[in-house]
Amino acid sequence: MTGFSTRTFLIAAALTGLATSALAQAAAPTPWELKPDMGYGYDKEGKTFSYQMGTNNAGTLLKGAKKVPKGTLFFIGHNGQLYMRTGPYLEGDGKFMFGKN
Repeated sequence: MTGFSTRTFLIAAALTGLATSALAQAAAPTPWELKPDMGYGYDKEGKTFSYQMGTNNAGTLLKGAKKVPKGTLFFIGHNGQLYMRTGPYLEGDGKFMFGKN
């Protein structure tokens, strides 16, 4: 699993979270349920995958890894491309700036 990158993990995690959020009817945002020892991938064709991870190559995985900054929003554009945005995405009252009115 040396070819697995952090960027791939983040993209898959974002897609998982977006899919979960899209199905939820609650007004409050729901947290992602990422699990320890699992890797999430988003391949070149836009398909998502999950991988059971081990500890024998964790050092290699972390070498090119970067932490996701707090305040990062992931979303899928109309063209099907995954995007991320850092910066404000909530109103002062906690409502999502880009949600339905």
